[in-house]
Amino acid sequence: MDREVAELERAIERIWEVGRAFGLDPFPTNFEIVPSTVMYEIGSYALPGRYSHWTFGKAYHRMKTMYDFGLSRIYEVVINANPSYGFLLETNSPLQNRLVIAHVMGHVDFFKHNAWFAATNRRMVDDAATHARRIAEYEFQHGRKVVERFLDAVLSIEEHVDPDTFLKRPANGPQAVRAPVPGRYDDLFDPCELPPPPAAAARIDGPELPEKDLLGFLAAHSPVLEPWQRDVVAMIREEMLYFVPQMRTKTINEGWASFWHSRIMRELDLSDDEHLEFAELHAGVVSPHTGQLNPYFVGYRILEDIERRYGRDRLFEVREVESDVSLLRNYLTEDLCEELDLFVYELVDDEAWTITDKRWERVRDQLVANMSNFGFPYIEVADGDHRGNRELFLKHRYEGSELDLRYARKTLENCQTLWGRPVWLETVVDGVPRTLHYDGSDHSES
Repeated sequence: MDREVAELERAIERIWEVGRAFGLDPFPTNFEIVPSTVMYEIGSYALPGRYSHWTFGKAYHRMKTMYDFGLSRIYEVVINANPSYGFLLETNSPLQNRLVIAHVMGHVDFFKHNAWFAATNRRMVDDAATHARRIAEYEFQHGRKVVERFLDAVLSIEEHVDPDTFLKRPANGPQAVRAPVPGRYDDLFDPCELPPPPAAAARIDGPELPEKDLLGFLAAHSPVLEPWQRDVVAMIREEMLYFVPQMRTKTINEGWASFWHSRIMRELDLSDDEHLEFAELHAGVVSPHTGQLNPYFVGYRILEDIERRYGRDRLFEVREVESDVSLLRNYLTEDLCEELDLFVYELVDDEAWTITDKRWERVRDQLVANMSNFGFPYIEVADGDHRGNRELFLKHRYEGSELDLRYARKTLENCQTLWGRPVWLETVVDGVPRTLHYDGSDHSES
């Protein structure tokens, strides 16, 4: 084992040397070899040491079952932090580990230099562990079932934050109200030095509306949330904002990592058998998937095309400023659409999914539309004092995709739990404007 670890350390040094010669500049990265149980636990929780919730257990069970039956395998997990963390599966072959290390180097370089990650909390691993301890304390104080039911409500709308909050930072916009956490040494301080507790019901002093940051709005302005509940909402919001840059750069990020692992591996001294193993692994990563878009494949091919047309310097410019949406808008060409065999398919007459368009402009626009807001419906707060009765009025920015009404009604129930007053949602159903309403006991529509 010591010999294998020493060989792996030498491989990391060589890969870092080659990558830096290409121009990559990642954060320092710590690698750890872990068994499949740990790998899939990190993969399902998305961050090590995160709070406990049944949804993570469900994700773990699904991932681990797929692995046990040989249907899927995670070779690595990389954590965006400074220093970054890369986890390697202990059953990886030496060649697989070298490819994964080169892939991780590409990711970490992207994390460090892409503009959309500029405001990332690079200490989120530590903060997530702190959040977990706080939530565990709330479970002890209020009961595990109470906290879990509250988390269910919050997590049902966790995607509804403003991904551009770090660009706006409005002076009077919603700020997540955090409860001061009691400490064992509070009695040593003068009471005047301690931060004041948040108000039981934050006022709405005319915030700028509409507001896309639903979580932040609820944490700041809900009339019914207790201090510990506001703290939980704020923690979930903070973690979600950490994941937002990764959600908006999935295609370009995976394409960047795949592009550079392929370049770095070609510079290593591989045997014929290792070259063959690498070719098979690489082809598996960047090959098209039946029935769905493979972000590794699309991102890798677009970046290859950029290098061919504009040179390598343009690649580093793209790395710094582009997201998935801008990458597709600016660099997905007609030739690439034909080469990648991209098309639009839709449900026709509610009967069968059918290819309806292969024009490259329509394909590009549809891909961009699917990636806008990460594929989630765009919901915004229109009024926090609807009808002068502190009722919450939400609007769905309809752009051609209708809400799943069953899901929407259940989510309204969770919003009502967090707001404590009737909740309204304006949307479009079958091309006709409709407003859903939930008052805490009954649903209605108009």
